[in-house]
Amino acid sequence: MTLTHRTLLAAFLFSAMAIVQAQSASPTKAEAKSASVPGATAASALPSEDTVNSFLMQTFGYDPTTTWKVVEIRPSEVPGLAAVTIVITTAQGPSQNRLLVSSDGKHAIAGEILPFGAKPFEDARVKLEKGVNGPGKGPATAAVTIVEFSDMQCPHCAKAAAGIDQLLALEPEAHFVFQNFPLPSHNWAEKAAGYVDCIGRSSNDAVWKFIQKTFADQANITESNADEKLKAIATAAGANADEVATCATKPETKARIEASIALGESVGVNGTPALFINGRNASGASVDAQKKIVDFQASQNQASQK
Repeated sequence: MTLTHRTLLAAFLFSAMAIVQAQSASPTKAEAKSASVPGATAASALPSEDTVNSFLMQTFGYDPTTTWKVVEIRPSEVPGLAAVTIVITTAQGPSQNRLLVSSDGKHAIAGEILPFGAKPFEDARVKLEKGVNGPGKGPATAAVTIVEFSDMQCPHCAKAAAGIDQLLALEPEAHFVFQNFPLPSHNWAEKAAGYVDCIGRSSNDAVWKFIQKTFADQANITESNADEKLKAIATAAGANADEVATCATKPETKARIEASIALGESVGVNGTPALFINGRNASGASVDAQKKIVDFQASQNQASQK
């Protein structure tokens, strides 16, 4: 997949491959689920799964090595646009992507929706401030809150962890929150998210050790050995593995993970890792750039209080 295709979709998929990693087997038959959110477009305006599949067939049907799966079709955060989540598998591997489809079903946007206005990041900041439910570190009353949406099975998230540690070392006065965002294309990510949620509610010290150790051992965890591996990592982190394993399967835990995913989607998250600094999406920026954003947001907060 390269930019030489010169289509919006091709460009979008190319950029998404650098951000989102998916490791599930590539299916040839798509299955989608539809969802609705308060105040969003009516379900009748959503494109059908058959229409999405026909579009993808016309776009990628020339290449027999490319397969896809329609994961979800739902109203987007922008009225009049449907969000279609798809997993595309090419010779380079699978990647999760999002299309935004107009209500008339005749146009699609491949790319990122940017907030706009005099205070473009305020809406996301408020949503995140009210909705975060993950483990945190740093002063809770900090002027700047950094929120990361992450997937324990995502290799890019594991690589990004070192950068986040570096950023927090440079900005000890910032508040950091880790939010679960397991991708549907990953086969043990949701299970690991349950462990993170349960350990985080019982021990703030153990949860960071669990996250670090899981990322470090990520390549050795599979769908078949996930229970064994995650329990061993939980024990090494200082948690009660049996209690955590039981907690991870409870409906309350699943509901908390679903709430975290919904929160991410409400601020435009469609891949991991996604990093927000006082509501501003700073995903993919260098640590130096992220530090400058933190400092700028802190100065803006101070100016508003004068």
